[in-house]
Amino acid sequence: MRSMEIIRGVHNIRPEHYGCVATIGKFDGVHHGHRMLLAHLNAKSDELGVPSLLITFEPLPREFFEGANRPARLTRFRERVKLLGGTGLDRVLCLPFNEQLRAVTAETVIEDFLVRRLGVQYVVVGDNFQFGRNREGNYAMLKAAGDRHGFGVSHLGTLTFEHDRVSSTRVREALARGEFPLAERLLGHEYFIMGRVVYGRQLGRELGVPTANVPLHRYRAALEGVYAAEVEGLDGRRYQGVANIGVRPTVHGSDEPLLEVHIFDFDRDIYGKLISVVFKHKLRDERRFESLEALTTQIHADIATARSWFDESETDETN
Repeated sequence: MRSMEIIRGVHNIRPEHYGCVATIGKFDGVHHGHRMLLAHLNAKSDELGVPSLLITFEPLPREFFEGANRPARLTRFRERVKLLGGTGLDRVLCLPFNEQLRAVTAETVIEDFLVRRLGVQYVVVGDNFQFGRNREGNYAMLKAAGDRHGFGVSHLGTLTFEHDRVSSTRVREALARGEFPLAERLLGHEYFIMGRVVYGRQLGRELGVPTANVPLHRYRAALEGVYAAEVEGLDGRRYQGVANIGVRPTVHGSDEPLLEVHIFDFDRDIYGKLISVVFKHKLRDERRFESLEALTTQIHADIATARSWFDESETDETN
């Protein structure tokens, strides 16, 4: 497997980065449609003997443009990098999406960026591809530029599953409905959230149910509620637990959601650890309770329900 290089910003493009095959996109979730495109890109990379490069953005363009109406984020940048690292891609170039980048014309993207700075030999794009100021660039414009400058351009059609398009939107909808098997089939991997454990208010420990707190670092999460989940990243094994994503309305409530996970039969100091929480089954929606006593009762009920779900799942797998 190739070791993937991360390039942050145009100012970090070096002379050795000149000459590549490239694609451009958000790649939120790194689902099967994305993987199909990257497989085609890597095949071209091998054919032409130059590195493969994915150009992406942070924040994602729709987060920049749509403000409060922005869609839920499937993967933060760290999670995308982890998933992309398993695709055989050589390089990821992450550009900050801001007012300056928003104003760049499609012609400048081609002439200054793709041709002069990166020396692209081939560009692969997905369906409905648009780029540049006011989305003025499209596949036809890119193809004409390729003919003019001597680089190839190809366009991959839509990947479908069960008679519908594989897309980040469809994955979000499946997760919102708690349909984790469908989400996994669309993604090609279980849905997870990764982050470092931070200090919280220690309320869970006071209630007898210690939790690992993980900031989500995204404007909107794709999940909200209480879930049976598994935790990776501690000692090479998976631990079962209960995870909550929300704003903790019983305690104080806030606009920024937090991930909290109670790991079953586990009592070690893991502050600062980078963990992955893999979501398996939705137990209930988040809601406000009248007292901490009522919340504690519900937490213990959630734990019992999650343990039963895991037991039933393990029984189903052995039958």
